[in-house]
Amino acid sequence: MTPDTELSDAEVIRRARSDPGFFSTLFDRHAPALHQYVTRRLGDSLADDVVAETFLAAFRRLAHYDTAHRDARPWLYGIAANIVGKHRRAEVRAYRALARTGVDEVAESYADRVEARVSAGAAQRELASALAALSPRDREVLLMVAWADFSYEEVAGALGIPVGTVRSRLHRARKKTRAALGGVDPSAVVTEEEPGRGR
Repeated sequence: MTPDTELSDAEVIRRARSDPGFFSTLFDRHAPALHQYVTRRLGDSLADDVVAETFLAAFRRLAHYDTAHRDARPWLYGIAANIVGKHRRAEVRAYRALARTGVDEVAESYADRVEARVSAGAAQRELASALAALSPRDREVLLMVAWADFSYEEVAGALGIPVGTVRSRLHRARKKTRAALGGVDPSAVVTEEEPGRGR
């Protein structure tokens, strides 16, 4: 049976519980964006493994997914966040290397999105340095908002924390990175482009 691409994620998961072939729809929908997000965090060499491990864990947890949530992205990114957590040293090393050299060996950097406000090369270094200095929890929230384009509620769902905690972690992360970028909020472009996202 060919899975229907018009089904909500919740319905795909519900059907995949009895027909595992439906799970490929979930993978096809979300793996490319998740791969890009993880690549930006850890580099291409680890992204394939992290995404594969994320979807394997998701498949194993299908029975536990709350189908009241139609969109599975926060759930998948939450699983990925736990796996990325195992690679925090690699992530911080990559940010520090970028801060030193200005060469981003990963995918398109967030600095490219604020190019109109600051010099992209300098911003990359400054942003990388600021990201390396953030606590893992604050960095996770900031990058889900800025790179995964999640609302506060989606970040809360992904990480299993209250929305108020998302707000406080994001505030701390923005304050530190804003200072490193000469006053530019690293997630302001995302927020301004999408005023209806509940931020």
